[in-house]
Amino acid sequence: MVDPTRKDPLVSVIVCAHRTDRYGDLAEALNSLKAQSYPSVEIVCVSDGNADLYDRLKRDGWEEGAVLILNEINMGLSESRNRGISRARGYIIAFFDDDAVADPRWVMELVKMYSERNAIAAGGRIHPLWLNGKPGFLPPEYYWLIGATHKGFAEEVGDVRNTFGSNISFKTDVLKALGGFRSEMGFHGKGMLQSEETEFCDRMKKTFGRGVTYNPQAIVHHKVFPERLKKKFLFKRAFWQGYSKRVMVEMGYSLGEEGHYLETIGEGIVDRAKTFSPGMYCQAAYLLALTAAVGFGYLYRAVIAPLKH
Repeated sequence: MVDPTRKDPLVSVIVCAHRTDRYGDLAEALNSLKAQSYPSVEIVCVSDGNADLYDRLKRDGWEEGAVLILNEINMGLSESRNRGISRARGYIIAFFDDDAVADPRWVMELVKMYSERNAIAAGGRIHPLWLNGKPGFLPPEYYWLIGATHKGFAEEVGDVRNTFGSNISFKTDVLKALGGFRSEMGFHGKGMLQSEETEFCDRMKKTFGRGVTYNPQAIVHHKVFPERLKKKFLFKRAFWQGYSKRVMVEMGYSLGEEGHYLETIGEGIVDRAKTFSPGMYCQAAYLLALTAAVGFGYLYRAVIAPLKH
């Protein structure tokens, strides 16, 4: 690990990928990290169970600009991140997605939270990067379904429980002290178990008494592919979010933040009902339906899944 007393301590950014067909997006993501205004960035790229993707990265010269890691088999997002952590040299480790584009000042704005606010973890805002136009039906309260910061999230610099996986960072010592991410959490193959950052940050809060320092100026743009706006994808992801939250409850974690979020949903439905706008009525309907899908996922895990054991 690089000496943290340096003016610009090294920041390692871990990117995990497993799809060859999205190589162009991965290259754009990596190039946005190379273009950071912050002078000390180490890129760590983990190819999860895809030797062809790994070989292509090597052919294109990324071995010169990044630490490349190949998982011989698909290990899932959490274990891939843990492998990246084991190889990273930075005093701070940030996590980034293979379909995101970082603002040039992203790392700089994260580091400011460590230097100015003595953070142990820091994250920022994620803007949706619409590739096929912004959909009118999707309520901003549910932008987390597409990997973006949702309405109702914090607006100012301050402590939050967690930010999202393509815009979150930690002191390396904190990550290692807690043993990294739990392998049963996070996307794995076709599995959609979520909340790996939430679970880790809850553990961090219990151990260190602090959450993530949020800086809305630390900006990442997350691509929204047309298939991610299909109703089947959105409702499936909502279901798995509820399922994942129930798994967290079984682990002994609190869902206090989710209670506040439900208040935001209720306010959103009421506000739209007052507009006399068909578009807003449509969004209100989706607010109800997506919330029901989350609730169904939670109940499925709580009631039905245990009966299978």
